[in-house]
Amino acid sequence: MNEKPNFGFSELSGGRMLSPKEAALEIGLGEESLCIGVPRERSMQESRLSLTPDAVEILVNNGHEVVVETEAGKAAHFPDNLYSDAGAKIAYSEKEVFKSNLVLKVEPPTMREVEMLEQGATLISALQTTNVSKEYLSALKDRKVTALAYELIQDRVGGTPLVRAMSEIAGCSVVQIAGECLSGAGTGKGVLLGGITGVAPAKVVILGGGTVAEFASRAALGLGAEVKVFDNDIYKLRRLKNILGAPVSTSTLDTRALKATLACADVVIGAIKLEMGRDRYWVTEEMVAGMQPGTVIIDVSIDQGGCFETSRVTSHDNPYFYSHEILHYCVPNIPSRVGRTATRAISNILTPLLLKIGDRGGVDETIFSDKGFMSGVYSYKGCLTNSVLARRFNLQFKDLELLMAARF
Repeated sequence: MNEKPNFGFSELSGGRMLSPKEAALEIGLGEESLCIGVPRERSMQESRLSLTPDAVEILVNNGHEVVVETEAGKAAHFPDNLYSDAGAKIAYSEKEVFKSNLVLKVEPPTMREVEMLEQGATLISALQTTNVSKEYLSALKDRKVTALAYELIQDRVGGTPLVRAMSEIAGCSVVQIAGECLSGAGTGKGVLLGGITGVAPAKVVILGGGTVAEFASRAALGLGAEVKVFDNDIYKLRRLKNILGAPVSTSTLDTRALKATLACADVVIGAIKLEMGRDRYWVTEEMVAGMQPGTVIIDVSIDQGGCFETSRVTSHDNPYFYSHEILHYCVPNIPSRVGRTATRAISNILTPLLLKIGDRGGVDETIFSDKGFMSGVYSYKGCLTNSVLARRFNLQFKDLELLMAARF
């Protein structure tokens, strides 16, 4: 049998037709043809989805079937005809999409969506561990679902590529948001983020030294703002200074130094989550009350517990509220502001992963042979394989490596 070529982004077919194209290749020995379902995201203000039309074309050209629910890409400006031209089957029923043996979502599935999954199906989506319920895990068990979390899947060096991609987007976006809030009529101080000749720039304080901080610092410095980053990880702070090569100030999270810096800040970006077992927020209500009126707080970590005691979840429709005359922006899904960019980022990471699953003979073989992929599994055929979730809900934990070894 001829060896199957692995089509990439540079080898996309230029031909287009109105109906789905037939699979161009036969699946070779040891490989598996996947049926991939992409449902429309129904969470409030979620504009992202998991695959672009270009990614669908690559998957179809490699012998896989892709079922996309109608208008799944509408919010990201990917119309149905682009998916159909790429070879996808457009489903006009939500249930039809969930008949696929591998379902891709961005947001965690609802209980209703879990109940639509086929017995023994595979689900790849966000998990958002702080919002997981015991009922959700029980539903996965009842349907013997193998479930992987976006935020737990690792690359070959132990990084979490999907988390990093969304953090890069969030980091760039928060500086745009900060500029809007500062200069908005009747909302902020009327301060230009970067300043001009003879006028000092805005002071931006960032809590956390990770990816969000890196890209937020880069964007803020590029506009001419003054930036100071706080984190207790000296390695992260040193790495930031080396990467940025710019006059960014850094400090550990010393309460006295933080309080003094916040008192004269124009923008404060929270990108460090509340630590497990920590009973105090990094920024207390007293610290917030001590800031200058009109200062802007953007809590990127709101979906993980938040950085500020005064934070509460807001939405893209109503993103702001005031507490102690301080403007708060606490929208949990910031990357959804730029759904098309976020969709491309997610798709670029998932497409090679899906090709790998097919080439290696299915999900089980990929779990067994790829430690990074294995790290994303929290339910294997209904068995709970994440020890943190098992302890939280007092449920039985099964070691995934032992489960995989028992197959032979």
